[in-house]
Amino acid sequence: MTVLYLTHRDCALHDMGEGHPESPDRLRAIWQALDREEFGELIRDQPDEATREQLERAHPADYVEAILRIRPAEGEMVPLDGDTLMNAHSARAALLAAGAAVQAVDEVCTGQVRRAFCATRPPGHHAEHRRPMGFCLFANAVIAARHAQAAHGVARVAVCDFDVHHGNGTQDVVGGDPSILFVSSHQMPLYPGTGAAEDTGCGNVVNAPLRPGSGGEAFRAAWAGTLIPAIRAFAPGLIVISAGFDAHARDPLAQLRLTEADFAWVTEALCAVAQESCDGRVVSLLEGGYDLHALAASTAAHLRALLHA
Repeated sequence: MTVLYLTHRDCALHDMGEGHPESPDRLRAIWQALDREEFGELIRDQPDEATREQLERAHPADYVEAILRIRPAEGEMVPLDGDTLMNAHSARAALLAAGAAVQAVDEVCTGQVRRAFCATRPPGHHAEHRRPMGFCLFANAVIAARHAQAAHGVARVAVCDFDVHHGNGTQDVVGGDPSILFVSSHQMPLYPGTGAAEDTGCGNVVNAPLRPGSGGEAFRAAWAGTLIPAIRAFAPGLIVISAGFDAHARDPLAQLRLTEADFAWVTEALCAVAQESCDGRVVSLLEGGYDLHALAASTAAHLRALLHA
C-alpha cells in the first residue's frame, strides 16, 4: 500500500510562545517517531504553499488576505484570539499546511499513491468561514475536500474527525453543503462548545459527542454504530481524516481515555469504508494531540494502519 507522508521543516517555525500546547515540539515528536526503519516504505515529500484560489474555496478572499498580511517582525507575535497567535513564520506555515492537504489530494486522486498523511501545523478544524480560532487559521480539511471536487471531479467527500475537540470550523464551512459529509466524535462538554448530536447541518453533519471519561469502548461504539454507517451510506469518492490524537488518556487538554489501539482501530475502519466506496482513497491531516509521547505513539499507530489496513 503506497502512502505519501508530507511534512515541512518551516511548519515548526510557527511558534505561539513558551508553554503553548500547540508547539513546534509536536512536529519534532512525529518526525522522530516516523524516522524508523518500519516506516521506510513511506513516500516522503515536502509540500508547496497553497494558492489563494485554493484557500478561497473555504474562506472569503478578504479573510484570506487579512490572515496572510499578518507578518510581524521576528520575535514579535500578533494575537488573534485568546489562544491563537501568529509570529513572523505563521502565514507561511499555514500556507504549507493547506498546500500539503492539496498535494495529498492530487496524488491520491490521480492514483500516484493510495493514501496520504500530512504532518503539518497549524491545524485547521477550528478555523471557521471568517474566523480563526482554537490554534487554527485555515480550514485545511475543507480546502482538501473542495480541491478534490474542483480539480478532480470528486462528487462527494467525507470529512471524518476524531479529534477530542469538535471541529466547529469544518462544520461551519460545510454545514450547508450536501456534497460534503462531516462526521465527528468528540468530548462534550468541552471547547469549543459545539457538536451536539442535534447539530445536523443540512443533513450532512453527524456528531457523536462522548462524555468526559469515556474510553475506547464508547469511542468504538460511536464510530461502529453511528459514524461509519453514515459514511457508508454517503458513498464518498474520497475520505479526508481530521486526525487529532488529543483523545488519548495522557493528553492534558481533555478527559477521554483512548489508547493508540483505538486510533489504529478507527483508522482501519475508515480505510475499510474507503476500500468499499472509493478504491481506498484516504487523505489524513494532523489536528490536535498535546502530550508528546502520546502524540508520537498514536501517530505511529495511525501510520501503521494507513500502510497495512
